[in-house]
Amino acid sequence: MTTSSYESLDVALEALAGSDIGLKNGNSNHAPMVAEALCAMGRPQAVMPWVARYQERLLSRPPAGDPIGAETWPTALGQRDRFADWAEFFGKELRQASWPEVLDRWTGRLIPGFCAAATHGVIRVGHAVRSLAIAETPWRKRELGDALASWAATYRELPSSDRVTERPMAPREAIAKAPVIPPHQRRSLGNITASLAMLDAFPEFAPVIGSIDIGGESETLLAELTEIFARIYLANARDGLTTIVFIHGVTSLTALGGIIPYISKTNARSALRFAWQSGCALYACFGTSAMAEDIEPCAQNAETLTDRALANGDEHVIKFTEACLRRDALVPSPAYRAAANHALATMRRR
Repeated sequence: MTTSSYESLDVALEALAGSDIGLKNGNSNHAPMVAEALCAMGRPQAVMPWVARYQERLLSRPPAGDPIGAETWPTALGQRDRFADWAEFFGKELRQASWPEVLDRWTGRLIPGFCAAATHGVIRVGHAVRSLAIAETPWRKRELGDALASWAATYRELPSSDRVTERPMAPREAIAKAPVIPPHQRRSLGNITASLAMLDAFPEFAPVIGSIDIGGESETLLAELTEIFARIYLANARDGLTTIVFIHGVTSLTALGGIIPYISKTNARSALRFAWQSGCALYACFGTSAMAEDIEPCAQNAETLTDRALANGDEHVIKFTEACLRRDALVPSPAYRAAANHALATMRRR
């Protein structure tokens, strides 16, 4: 994989600093994440041309209103229209403590809302953390604050049972038993986040949170979960919508992999449990098939897949390709390049 280069990231983050978390079409703003992913793929020269094309889709950030306080913050969780207030709050947090300290404290608080905005909150945080780990700059610290603000402003929890599973299972066993809403009972609710509301009336889902064994090394479990959801992607991504849906099962875990080294072991274990729950939520609402087992290897190398992702231009395709190549470089599996190749063939060029 090409060596990363971050020479253009701060310029991009400065250009994007006045943007809101949403786009004109109501979807999430991916620009800071894509800019970081392009740098990670060693394509810094592609960052500003891509940002320039994306600008017309952005909304301006509204001014901050009521300040969020150290004691009152729980009441502001999940209030999307308070993103600017949350950004101001986290800006102050990051001026008063180191970014790893802020990250650990607030990851612990936000973890139960892992699925926020179809996991875009945690994904954006993961991209911001990786850039800060390379070099601590004012614009990258600001982006971490905005990323945490995005997570907090879109915070939501999935149905969870307090009942502990009698025998926590290995993830491969657990995913085979994960409940899926029968297709005839599903409702088209407009977007991924709205569709997750179907789980409120699907009691079989609540015990999922406790179904896997989170003992052992966090990195080992992360690798296993990420590969499982890459295989879930390959088995269930049928069209543009489901491709985007199941991309998030992989990119959210990949982002978490960049966060885990900077948070406590307790928070890491908890995050993996909620990441598993979120992946299963996507599967329950949109999936029809168990994970793919027999995978035809993709003959294209990382460089070729990267070139194709840039030519395609879609924000999900770029981020997914980078995430798949990152995980494949760490713990190889034929699922990753096959999944990236599928997304490149499915998503239309931008």
